Amino acid sequence: MKVNGKELAVEVEGSGPAVLLVHGLGGTSNFYQVQADALAATHTVVRVDSAGAGRSDLAEGISIESHAEDLLGVMDELGIESAAVVGHSMGTLVVRTFAARHPERVRSLALLGTVREPADAGRQAQRDRAAVLRADGTAAVAPGVVANGLSETTRTQHPEIAAFVRELVMRQDPEGYARNCEALAAATDPGPVDPSLPLLLITGDEDKVGPPDASRELADAHGSATVDVLPGVGHWTALEAARPVTDRLRAFL
Repeated sequence: MKVNGKELAVEVEGSGPAVLLVHGLGGTSNFYQVQADALAATHTVVRVDSAGAGRSDLAEGISIESHAEDLLGVMDELGIESAAVVGHSMGTLVVRTFAARHPERVRSLALLGTVREPADAGRQAQRDRAAVLRADGTAAVAPGVVANGLSETTRTQHPEIAAFVRELVMRQDPEGYARNCEALAAATDPGPVDPSLPLLLITGDEDKVGPPDASRELADAHGSATVDVLPGVGHWTALEAARPVTDRLRAFL
């Protein structure tokens, strides 16, 4: 789909109220395969590979804000007036920005593995990762993503999930991944979520990238959000806890 001058890979399944699923850094729309299959029975499920990620083309000027405007463009192209929006990891910053800029287009918000605006060390780490990607490709960063992003339980008891995360990372275009790392390095806090917007936060108790405290802080600022902390789960929430995440999203929606 041509959106804002770039080609984005967009999948649409099912019928009913729209749900927009937004992946995080290093991911693709396949991150949500289990949830998409389940939700398509009752909803129109829209998945987008963000610019520079997965099957979408490389683009100039990639940022949290440009990703948010691309979501608006996708909805406009599909004739969707409003949607429940789900984001993971860096995607939580994207969908929060989208909800802040275009509140009339968002019916509810679900955040998986919520991340904060990076601290100075985190910004430098993302810039360093971008440099490694450009110099040595995705194979140089994939082991670290698996080690740091997945819980010990997942790595030891579900090696197939670790293999899938590695494959997601390895299939990225190195330059596109690098530009998205730089987008995260430049990210700013989108601000609190509107208290009138239904908000669900799901994270893992072993999530080192989006720790539970980040979700609790956002929930406290909101005032009436639901926070679910899943045991034995790291940062790749929808993969590590596919059924619990699916069940919670279905109930929330």
